[in-house]
Amino acid sequence: MAKEKDSQDNQSIFRKNIERGIEKKIMALSPDESKITYQCSRPYTTGFKNPEEKVRASYFAELVLDYNYPQKNIDFEVTVPRRTPEDRADIVIYEDDEFKKPYLVVECKKDGITDAEFKQAIEQAFGNANSLRAKFASCVAGTTKTAFDIAGFNPREREKNVISDIPIKYGKTPKYRLLKGGQQEDLKVVSKDELISALEKCHDTVWQGGKLAPTTAFDEISKLLFCKLRDEKITKREEYYKFQIGTHESAEEVYDRISSIYQKAKKEDEVVFKEDIRLDPKIVYHVVEHLQALAIGKIDLDTKGIAFEKFMGDFFKGKMGQFFTPREIIRFCVKMLRPELGDLILDPACGSGGFLLNTLDKVREEIEQGHDENEAENLWHDFAKNNLYGIEINDQIARVCKMNMIIHDDGHTNIISTDSLRNIDEIRDMHKGFNKDHFDIILTNPPFGAIVKSTEKDYIDKYKLGEDRANQKTEIMFIERCIDFVKPKTGRIAIVLPDGILTNSSLQYVRDFVMEKCQILAVVSIPQFAFTHYGAGVKSSLVFLRRKAEKEKAENYPIFMAIAEHIGYDATGRQDPINELDTIYTEYQKFLKDSKDYKGC
Repeated sequence: MAKEKDSQDNQSIFRKNIERGIEKKIMALSPDESKITYQCSRPYTTGFKNPEEKVRASYFAELVLDYNYPQKNIDFEVTVPRRTPEDRADIVIYEDDEFKKPYLVVECKKDGITDAEFKQAIEQAFGNANSLRAKFASCVAGTTKTAFDIAGFNPREREKNVISDIPIKYGKTPKYRLLKGGQQEDLKVVSKDELISALEKCHDTVWQGGKLAPTTAFDEISKLLFCKLRDEKITKREEYYKFQIGTHESAEEVYDRISSIYQKAKKEDEVVFKEDIRLDPKIVYHVVEHLQALAIGKIDLDTKGIAFEKFMGDFFKGKMGQFFTPREIIRFCVKMLRPELGDLILDPACGSGGFLLNTLDKVREEIEQGHDENEAENLWHDFAKNNLYGIEINDQIARVCKMNMIIHDDGHTNIISTDSLRNIDEIRDMHKGFNKDHFDIILTNPPFGAIVKSTEKDYIDKYKLGEDRANQKTEIMFIERCIDFVKPKTGRIAIVLPDGILTNSSLQYVRDFVMEKCQILAVVSIPQFAFTHYGAGVKSSLVFLRRKAEKEKAENYPIFMAIAEHIGYDATGRQDPINELDTIYTEYQKFLKDSKDYKGC
């Protein structure tokens, strides 16, 4: 039942509305869903394949079922006089049965159009409404809706006459539309595609065709998303949300209200964002338009995770691919180390937070299977807050990670931006949770290829693998740092390493150090292309280790070895139906049960 509920909750809001309309017999679909018939002032049948028609059908259902406008007073494809070339209004609601008093004119567009296209649609709605002498106009493009008071303003006015929403059944215009706990006025849970579309619209709005650098644009959207999520959380029942556009509000008024949310949050949690919102009020206004009606906090974590991952990828992959580890690799590493509720987890090169968030998802799933809903929610929120730690050297990407954690219902307070290779005491001074010999599990994909020079960093000679060396590769020093961070005897590590560390004769001293300090649990070779569509192409392996106790003697023991040629995606990043990592995990479980007699496959 829970899975069925999730599926329903994540269904497109357009589809939900259309199904409501069909159930109430105000519309009907043909058996192959190629045609739709509306029961309005007259039966009106048209094609249903066009994405715009789905938006129109959804809004028609809302007009009748939520706003209580009579079907008999609604018409479709109304010819507009005095328009050249001849134009037709998508939907017109009349005040009278004789269809002489147009009340509301609606222009519908498909979801995901650009701000420029939406502006054109608004002009079309105004042209039609002014020609028909209607009182109101509404422009609907998927989840983005803007309504206007036409009658009381100059025909050229486009800002002061914005209203929060159209009136319910010829009534008064509401000051605000979105009310927490309201039956029809509360925020709506949307599907993955609708959330991705809304985020993409925000991207286009803020990016402004390339005026801002990708990381700067992402920072600004993150601030607004942060305000949106915070507003959803702190608004009390029967109160209006602040993250919305009110009737006759200017862009400056909306900006000031959003900024006030941000400033209050910033005082309480300065680690998330340091700078103020640095966007023009009109840009903020348009982002609010795109996001205001969505219940982002209530969207399930898997949906949010996939949507946000794609959203981040649109900004960063290719340019900052080193901060991303493919989901298939992450899931496999997490499964192999099997994190549990009490484990302290660290990624000392956390990037956008993929390992930490997948660990959270894994632990959350297990908690939800064994506890009631409220208890499970408290347990995994505590786990997110107290057990997940990350270090990221790039300050902007650290903020990406924090935002990613917030989107996933938190855990961002233990993400810090610094050099993981610096003295541990200095790291602990920044955050007391980062202690030596402290963590149960490390999952990480450290940066490859960078050289640390002793003339630039004074910590190289503090490392066993850096002694008497003028320079050392970051990935080699990361191995030692990971071993330092995990608990002796029980601490486990999953780390992505270039194959050269495992095979080059000149690096035997590194392998000797690893074998002295750790038991090698498994080595899984992954293909050359594993990271190519993320901007990196070094042939790598996944290495799984257990740190030995301080006086634990070296013994001969079997090591699980595997080669994966298919990993769920190909060199271009497209999905591959074959994922040998699943088979390798199954074989590893067999190996763990009886490593001496394990024959392989």
